[in-house]
Amino acid sequence: MNMNDLKNSKAPVSTITINKNEFDADTNNIYEAISITAKRAIQINSEIKKELLEKLEEFATYSDSLEEVFENKEQIEVSKFYEKLPKPHALAVMEWLEEKIYYRNTEKDQ
Repeated sequence: MNMNDLKNSKAPVSTITINKNEFDADTNNIYEAISITAKRAIQINSEIKKELLEKLEEFATYSDSLEEVFENKEQIEVSKFYEKLPKPHALAVMEWLEEKIYYRNTEKDQ
C-alpha cells in the first residue's frame, strides 16, 4: 500500500454503520470476519507507520542543542496528510467488503 492507494481509498474517515449480514457473508461467522479484518488493520497500520517514519526521516536534523526547534513546513504537510487519512481499521473493512483480502481457515482445509 502506498500513498496513492491511501489517497484514492474509498474508506470513510468517520464512523459508518455496516450491515452485519453483509460483513460476515463470506465466513458466516462475525467473529472470524472481525478477526480477519483486525489482523489486516494491524498490517495496514504497520505499513503506514513505516512509510511515515521513512518520510519524516528525510527531514530529521540531529543537533545537540535543545533550545533550537526547527519548523519544517514540508514535514508539517506530510504529518497533516497522514492525520487526514482514514484509520487502518476503516481501510481494512473496505478491503474486506470489496473482497480484496485473501484468507483461509486451516482448520476447514484439513
